[in-house]
Formats: sequence, structure tokens, C-alpha cells
Amino acid sequence: MQDQEQGEREAAIGLIGGSGLYEIEGFLQSEEKAVETPFGSPSDVLVGGTLSGRKVWFLPRHGRGHRILPHEINHRANIWALRSLGVRWIICVTAVGSLKEEYPPRSLVIPDQFFDRTSRREEHTFFGSGIAAHVSFGEPVSHSLSRILLEASHDEPELEVHFGGTYVNMDGPAFSTRAESEVNRKLGFDVIGMTNLPEAKLAREAEIALATLCMVTDYDCWKDEEVNVETVIGHLEANSRAARRIVGRAIEGIPTKADWPEHVALDAAIITARDLWPPETTAALGPILTRFM
Repeated sequence: MQDQEQGEREAAIGLIGGSGLYEIEGFLQSEEKAVETPFGSPSDVLVGGTLSGRKVWFLPRHGRGHRILPHEINHRANIWALRSLGVRWIICVTAVGSLKEEYPPRSLVIPDQFFDRTSRREEHTFFGSGIAAHVSFGEPVSHSLSRILLEASHDEPELEVHFGGTYVNMDGPAFSTRAESEVNRKLGFDVIGMTNLPEAKLAREAEIALATLCMVTDYDCWKDEEVNVETVIGHLEANSRAARRIVGRAIEGIPTKADWPEHVALDAAIITARDLWPPETTAALGPILTRFM
């Protein structure tokens, strides 16, 4: 409870991505926390510190050393842990495949829409077990935070950055078949990945503003070559330094007061009357429901 109250006062910023995000220039690491949640353990310990005078918590999505497959990520534990530490904004950095010729490898995309092709629906919500809620998700990312990311990218003139677009989320861990890739292209999707949609859904339920910086690593398999890990890692490493600089500058532009629409997303979402909330579920969702206690 003490950690939760401290986090609320500080309105912290969360970063989800590869372990290389820890290397942002100016980040002063001060602590590590192994957070246990009602949903199990997060992907790894959370690394806390300050950057530009702001409290920041880092979480490696796949664990340090990349030990966790996309379908094994405990997204609920990850977002719950961040919210319990007072995080009200999350910047996600993630690798994607391009479904458009004009989005080449080593370019960046800041998506504003998602399409769900996943199959683990029960793990993409905090609610149930006696408390029903349906958050609005027509605009699934924070436009204000996305604009901050875009503005922070302007100091990288050599980098190709695309603002807007649809991220289609597949299960993985295998890459797409060519037939799947062609269908996704015909449907007009822009990039494809395996991880970001659950993060966006759960962040909205946790009243956290979220935006994503996608690093394009390949053309999926619709073009003339198969996707392989060696190619993906090569393009990721090429873009990682610029991504860290962009994220570092973006943090400077995030306000200190959590008063965006995403920060009150549950106001019109919870259907179950307060006096009917089961005590066990209420306790489990403490960091998320703290405004309603």
C-alpha cells in the first residue's frame, strides 16, 4: 500500500520494451522491485529511477535475456505491477513487421489503431470474478502521448517516422504464413506484431495513457523473403539507439498531472454496483480501483 500511495503522488512513467531501454542517456537507476501480483509474476523485476526529474519504471517485456515467448507474457501482471507503482503513462517500444511497401525496415511507426487476431481473451482483462466492466476502446491509444512521441522524433531527421496506422496483433510465436500476410495486407493493416494489443487493453482498464513506438524489422513474408530472427535482430539493433533518444525526449514532454481522458476511463465502464463487488476481487484490483474505494 505504501508503494501504491507513493506512486500515486509521483504519477510515474512506465516503459515496456527490450532490456536495452535501460540505457537511455540521463537515466539514474535507484532501485529494482520484484512485484508479486494477484495474476502472478511480471516478466521481470522492474527497474526504477529518474529521468529529466521524472520517476520512471522499466519493464522488459520478454524478460532480460529474452526468455519469454509472446504468448507466455503475463500482461495482466505486467500492467498491474506498473499501476501499483503509480504509473499513469506507458510508452511501449516494440518490433513489428511491415505490411506496406512504404514502411521499410528500420523505419518507425506510431500506430493509432489495433486489430485483434489473438485467442487469449480472458487474459486481456482485469475484470470478471464478480465485477463487470467494459471500457471504451474506439481510440485505443492516447493521442496526446502519441503526439509527444512524434514531436520527440523530429530531432532524428535521418529516421523515417510514420504517424498513425493499424497494428494487427497475432498470437505467434511463429511468424505469419504468406496467405495470412496477404490477407492482412488486403484488409489494409499497416504493421503486425505479437504483443502490444493486450498491453493497450489492460492499460486502458488500469486508467493508464499508453502510446507505442514500433520499430519495423521486416516486410513480414508477403514480399520476396522469409522472416528470420537474424534479420529482425539486425534491424532492431540499428534502430535501438534512435528509439532510446526519442523515448528520452518524450519523457521530458509528459505532464506531471494525470488528468487526461485515459486517466478516468473507468468512470463510464464499471457496470456492477459498488455494494456487489466481491471483497476478494476488490482487493485484487486495489491499484486499479483505488479511486473508487
